[in-house]
Amino acid sequence: MEGFNYQLNHLKELEAESIFVLREVAAQFEKPVLMFSGGKDSILMVHLAVKAFYPARIPFPLLHIDTGHNFPETIAFRDRLVKRLGAKLIVGSVDEAIASGLVVEEKGYDASRNGLQTAVLLDELEKGQFDAALGGARRDEEKARAKERFFSHRDEFGQWDPKNQRPELWNLFNGKKNMGEHFRVFPISNWTELDVWQYLAMEKVELPSLYFAHERPVFERNGTLLADSHFMNKRETEIPQSMKVRCRTIGDMTCTGVWESDATTIEEIIDEVATTRMTERGGRTDDKRSETAMEDRKKHGYF
Repeated sequence: MEGFNYQLNHLKELEAESIFVLREVAAQFEKPVLMFSGGKDSILMVHLAVKAFYPARIPFPLLHIDTGHNFPETIAFRDRLVKRLGAKLIVGSVDEAIASGLVVEEKGYDASRNGLQTAVLLDELEKGQFDAALGGARRDEEKARAKERFFSHRDEFGQWDPKNQRPELWNLFNGKKNMGEHFRVFPISNWTELDVWQYLAMEKVELPSLYFAHERPVFERNGTLLADSHFMNKRETEIPQSMKVRCRTIGDMTCTGVWESDATTIEEIIDEVATTRMTERGGRTDDKRSETAMEDRKKHGYF
């Protein structure tokens, strides 16, 4: 019983901290937007935002950067959630960016649209004149994300300088900026993957079916299982086979690895996460392109 109370108090403290940050964003910025990927962390962010501003609606729109190579389940879940909440959804399309010449699609077997999202995101932030973009990144996910502040400043080009960040003392957040600059804000920075799952279980939050074990055609590439689809450019040796898998993160299908699993409930996922040694993003092939892949992308405006 004592352990349960500690866990409950811990989750409630994280919730209170995140809600405080969300309300600070509403107070300090004129046009915030919430970046929404359809993954568990952005779903958690939406749930916290609903709590932070209840009984009013969420006071900012949701922005989804659609690569065109998303899991179909992600798009279906996104649309149901937006309709249920009566929220405004903005979709930035990588397909349209390729067609217009804003970005150039990669070629080859390992081609991915994940990196192309940066230019589309910056374009959408510029078009909407958003001065703060709320994201669901957490410090435990990846070493580059561990360097971020709650209020993370971006210059007029959307770039991030990890060596020149503003100090954050206690719960004081500095949102002052110059014309053309904006902030990325990460209210769940201090949460861990296990915290997220325990909280989602406690709150009984609906999640996409992708997170739960299901049969799916997959193939192996460089030690990572990838879900098969019509736009995956496979080698002759990459032969799909049906396996029982689930996602730990959700992103572009071309670079989001899936995991062999029998976990069909949140409780089973919590047990799995608590005992695994593999990091949450260990199956993201885009993170493996170099030792500093994530930090390099973030410096240029990535999520």
